[in-house]
Amino acid sequence: MMIGRDWKAEFEGRTAWIRGLVESSGVRGIIFGNSGGKDSALTGILCKAACENTVGVIMPCASRRNYGEDADDGRALAEQFGIETRTVDLTGVREAELAALRGITEVSDLALANIAPRLRMTTLYTIAAAEGRLVAGTGNRSEAYMGYFTKWGDGACDFNPIADLTATEVLDFLRWLGAPKSIIEKAPSAGLFDGQTDEKEMGVTYRAIDEYLTEGTASDRDLAIIERYHRRSEHKRRPIPVYTP
Repeated sequence: MMIGRDWKAEFEGRTAWIRGLVESSGVRGIIFGNSGGKDSALTGILCKAACENTVGVIMPCASRRNYGEDADDGRALAEQFGIETRTVDLTGVREAELAALRGITEVSDLALANIAPRLRMTTLYTIAAAEGRLVAGTGNRSEAYMGYFTKWGDGACDFNPIADLTATEVLDFLRWLGAPKSIIEKAPSAGLFDGQTDEKEMGVTYRAIDEYLTEGTASDRDLAIIERYHRRSEHKRRPIPVYTP
């Protein structure tokens, strides 16, 4: 935890910023994906504190964890902080997409894993457009540096109140806020498939990533992994290339 970090001031500053965005945009509320994870929990808490009309959507898609632990944690967060919650089951939609692609192309494991995040963002933007809401982003600084997000999936949003925070800082903030223990203690996971965890998939811990981002230090092994991920994902952070005559 950063020594002397004033989380009360952080909370007040971020909620005031969100409130200003809602007012200047002329929308009626906010919507976010309530995945049951740390990042979405912090985003949801901040948005609810800034805007009473905040809705979290639980969107299980194929993974058993989505229907169990993740959904339970999402509901626990919503109950504790008074966040309106809706559930949209996307497993059937995913199956329909795969059926439509059958015979058109062979879907790789990576392409398959990215379907769920994009279906979830489609769902959020559809509800947002129907109800006059802004879509809140839930990605942190650590994930952004590693490129550990789906382009046009969880990487898409209208605003992001936690993008400058590392994964470690998100955890510290949640502890200060008194978020559900189950969310604070569970291993970070995108929930893309059963048994998946972020750190196991990347091969490096968030603590190592955050130490590199904040202190500039890392073991040779960790640095090689971090820089490889960052280099290969550069296209995700760049603006869309456009032709300029």
